[in-house]
Amino acid sequence: MADYEKGKGKGEDTQSKPQKIRFTLTSTKLAVLESTTAKLIASAKKENLKVIGPVRHPTKILRINVRRSPCGNGTQTFDRFEMRIHKRVVKLISPAEYIKKVTDFTIEPGVEVELHFTDV
Repeated sequence: MADYEKGKGKGEDTQSKPQKIRFTLTSTKLAVLESTTAKLIASAKKENLKVIGPVRHPTKILRINVRRSPCGNGTQTFDRFEMRIHKRVVKLISPAEYIKKVTDFTIEPGVEVELHFTDV
């Protein structure tokens, strides 16, 4: 009880501590991913936050070879399909209240966003 009266209780911390906020953006469409990353960085810099990135991760390529003939007869011809998955990581160092201000734009369809919070 004495700690609360001295200002060390629940009402003491009006400004929260800075945190590392890691945005992981993933998409199969490169242009959409780059524009979303640029919007995120521009809005973070507008709020004067420390921005690290974007870090470009290697493109994951998923390949499938499929036989063209449904019955198995005839010449052996195959179709080759592939899907490329692009990934960007952006790190911000800021209090948690700025998340709403930074992500105040529409994220285009096809972009997945993951958030990870850690203390500085």
